[in-house]
Amino acid sequence: MAKVEIAPASRMDCIKEYYFSKKNREIAELRKAGRDIISLGIGSPDMPPADSVIERLGKEAQRPDVHAYQPYNGSDLLRQAYADWYEKWYNVKLNPKNEVLPLLGSKEGIMHICMAFLNEGDKVLVPNPGYPTYRAAVTLAGGEVVEYHLNAANGFYPDFEQIEKEDLQNVKLMFVNYPNMPTGTHPTVELFEKLVAFAGKHNILLVHDNPYSFVRNNLQLSILSIPGAWDVAIEMNSTSKGHSMAGWRVGAVVGRSEWLSDILRFKSNMDSGMFYPVQAAAAEALSLGMEWFDELNKTYYEREAEGYALLDALGCKYEKGQAGLFVWAAMPEDFDGDCFAFSDKVLDECDVFVTPGGIFGSEGNKYIRISLCMPKERLAEAAERARTRFQK
Repeated sequence: MAKVEIAPASRMDCIKEYYFSKKNREIAELRKAGRDIISLGIGSPDMPPADSVIERLGKEAQRPDVHAYQPYNGSDLLRQAYADWYEKWYNVKLNPKNEVLPLLGSKEGIMHICMAFLNEGDKVLVPNPGYPTYRAAVTLAGGEVVEYHLNAANGFYPDFEQIEKEDLQNVKLMFVNYPNMPTGTHPTVELFEKLVAFAGKHNILLVHDNPYSFVRNNLQLSILSIPGAWDVAIEMNSTSKGHSMAGWRVGAVVGRSEWLSDILRFKSNMDSGMFYPVQAAAAEALSLGMEWFDELNKTYYEREAEGYALLDALGCKYEKGQAGLFVWAAMPEDFDGDCFAFSDKVLDECDVFVTPGGIFGSEGNKYIRISLCMPKERLAEAAERARTRFQK
């Protein structure tokens, strides 16, 4: 029988396999070969959710009436929990019936948003450096990426004067992410005010990706709390980071009902509602008080100190007080090579993997990023390996 010959769709020509998907396989092979690799790559929280969240999951899963398909727009319980959460922490009032749309994680939501709003050739402002999924989703949806550059010179905030030198006529969306990943830059009211004014001036829909607002960050800020934002912005949020539930795949997009209705039209054709016990447990997580976040951040700040020690041993420079699950650091100025070569050198000599900043865009080429999703003892071990093995 002849073998079927089939080529991938041309839309795949512009994207590559997700960097961490490939790198994690490489690290797995090194471990199989007997090397004790300390991976400080992806930001996957290693601590469990609150006990009450896990207990709620188990309790709900015992019910006989929760195993059928669930509503595409999520359960009333979860939508109400998100609405209550937004009012409590962000002072943003949402109608749980039509201004909250649960998602199977924000990553999927990025794709849903692009498919719901972009026509072939529509342009999208995407941060450089920024989450690689923004670029991939825009490209797969047939859109055109227009980069806006974040760098040390502008404090890793958008340079609106520079952006306005671009042809913005066909720009339809702008992805924004503060607290920022990968740079750890904090949000400010002034920044969000400028973003809202910019979007209104140029008829651009802001898509604010906000999963890190409770991790090493003292200002919980939603762009929807800014006057005028409801006319120009939607926001994604997630339980993955601040509630240590990355593998549960629970997030939401919030904002004007007509925009969420457009997203739901696409989403309902691509996936189904999430398992009800997961939704109930997520609602339990959203009810947690500040004591949960205080305890979580206490651990991350302890780890941060060990992360600084590792970066010092590698000769990297960094700003203290970054937000989120990572530390963003400049490579040693005298290193003869790019960030990928530096990452490989650290892996080869120290059995420690650090993320090359170039995967987030050209502005990251002189940077690396380390994750704090690792026990402080292992971070301390990584620092000790760097001090004793790394050849500067």
